[in-house]
Amino acid sequence: MAAGCTIAIAALFLGNGIPAVADPGEPSPRPRREVPPEMLASMQRDLGLTADEARMRISNEFRAGAAEPGLRKSLGSTYGGAWVSGNTAELTVATTDEQQSGTITAGGAKAAVVKHNLKALTDAKEALDRAASERPPAADVASAWYVDVKSNSVVVQSAKPDEAAAFVAASGADREVVRVVESAERPGPLYDLRGGEAFYINDAGRCSIGFPVAQGERNGFVTAGHCGSPGDTTTGFNRVAQGSFQGSTFPGSDYAWVSTNADWTPQPWVIGPAGANVTVTGSQAAPVGSSVCRSGSTTGWHCGTIQQHDTSVQYPQGTVRGVTRTNVCAEPGDSGGPYISGSEAQGVTSGGSGNCTVGGTTYYQPVNPILTTYGLTLTTD
Repeated sequence: MAAGCTIAIAALFLGNGIPAVADPGEPSPRPRREVPPEMLASMQRDLGLTADEARMRISNEFRAGAAEPGLRKSLGSTYGGAWVSGNTAELTVATTDEQQSGTITAGGAKAAVVKHNLKALTDAKEALDRAASERPPAADVASAWYVDVKSNSVVVQSAKPDEAAAFVAASGADREVVRVVESAERPGPLYDLRGGEAFYINDAGRCSIGFPVAQGERNGFVTAGHCGSPGDTTTGFNRVAQGSFQGSTFPGSDYAWVSTNADWTPQPWVIGPAGANVTVTGSQAAPVGSSVCRSGSTTGWHCGTIQQHDTSVQYPQGTVRGVTRTNVCAEPGDSGGPYISGSEAQGVTSGGSGNCTVGGTTYYQPVNPILTTYGLTLTTD
């Protein structure tokens, strides 16, 4: 690839001058790596951006993700969440204390003064999670619920708002924090070593590889938990023997890891537009509002934005908690495939509604909890 065709993200600067705010005891943020032009082209197509806006957005999103932890720590109990917005991904940080606005603006971000801190929102969502664990609501009563930092509330999606209100009341969640939004969505798992490549379970069902990983001397990949159970065998896209599921959780969470045999070599790539390799350099979580792209064995490469983190989804099989809600489309068979923001791994496709003809909502299981749970190391460049 010619040097002039790649984007040296480290050389770009935020339009509003956001610095990478970090605690003195923390390591400096890693420099951003180059992003393939194919990825920028996909963002232009799916997000309606110009080439310059796509370049600036990727740079700003990475810098915002590096700045947010330091601001969160500085604000303490007054922290109300953070998100990026606009075509250039301007960072906003919320606080319950107007006097802390100066701390935020000194960090280069916009300040938003809100009524509830993030803990209050999280506590309300956890109350809903506990209620769903004890007595799961029907999917049309509560199809998903999540902390929405931009509206400073916990949103419950429902096709039956009156029954959803009863679910909220019975949960014990602070009703001042929770709001019910009417929605016809019916999320479901998307059934049916580069991230995004197809693999087959017990020579039957098909899912998509998330990200190649290692556990000590063993190589493999992460994917969605609903794709298989421990002991299930897998074959690759070419139907050659590949490996077996070593761990899997679904519902509750939706993640798994597959150990592969010596015939398969892990690479720090996911399949991008037109089959090009998109390099993975880390797993820094992107803020709400960030652009994110997904790869899957059914529909290929599509982009959108992060809508909310920490979402609970009511699938027919049970509640899945802690997933991220996006407006990226997906279809059956894309399950388990990778989500990536810039060159940073974000998660694996869990489920959703809609399709890539009319659009839809899709959820991903964040990758870092998977790595921690199974003691895995992400394969990176």
